[in-house]
Amino acid sequence: MILWLKATFRQAAWAPLTVFVFYAIAAKGFGAYLIYPWLDIPTHFFGGMAMTCFYLVAIAHAQVMVGRLQRLIQCLLALGLTAITAVIWEFLEFLSDALLGTLMNLGVVDTLSDLFFGLLGGVVMIVFAACAPKFVLGDAA
Repeated sequence: MILWLKATFRQAAWAPLTVFVFYAIAAKGFGAYLIYPWLDIPTHFFGGMAMTCFYLVAIAHAQVMVGRLQRLIQCLLALGLTAITAVIWEFLEFLSDALLGTLMNLGVVDTLSDLFFGLLGGVVMIVFAACAPKFVLGDAA
């Protein structure tokens, strides 16, 4: 299991970390999301792509332990995990606002938009992975 985690993080952790670092620097360093509220949309879109990429790689590496999975099952599982991640992220935004007094969540429309664009990014990553699996999965394919 440790080898699976190491291989997955070595190959795919850069994707979600890049999006998160961009978000942190843009939001906290420059206040960019206050100046340009539309930045939220590409951030969630690329976050969805990044998480789906991460999960696709993790699933590909996990097949050594759990056995071979059909490609459709891998894609659906990665998209489902991305959806769960997006819901948890939005829940944490809500808790941050409620408990810490931040203003991360701007209401139902914002939450649904965030979830939509995150999942859209996940779908785009699955299509991309289907067209170029070696590019996305590398040696895990």
